[in-house]
Amino acid sequence: MAERKQGEWRFTVQDNGLGSGPQYQERIFEMFRRLHHRDEYEDTGVGLAVCQKIVNQHGGHLWVESIPGKGSAFLFTLLGGDLVL
Repeated sequence: MAERKQGEWRFTVQDNGLGSGPQYQERIFEMFRRLHHRDEYEDTGVGLAVCQKIVNQHGGHLWVESIPGKGSAFLFTLLGGDLVL
C-alpha cells in the first residue's frame, strides 16, 4: 500500500511470518543480525539493513510494527518530490 501524507510517500509491506517482539524491532535492521540460527531459517541478515540504507539515502525512515506469531508490517517513507506511482 502507498499513500501520500504531508509531502511524503508512506509505503506499507505486510507479511504473515513469525513476527518479532518489541525488544528485537531495532536489531533486525542491523547488518548481519539474525534472530534465529542458520539451520532454522535461511537468511543472511543483510536485507533489511540494505533497505534501511536506501530509504535513509532518500530522506526517508523505515520501521516495523510486529506481533509475535502473527507477522509484521514494514513501513517506510520517502520525500514526496516528483515521485510518481
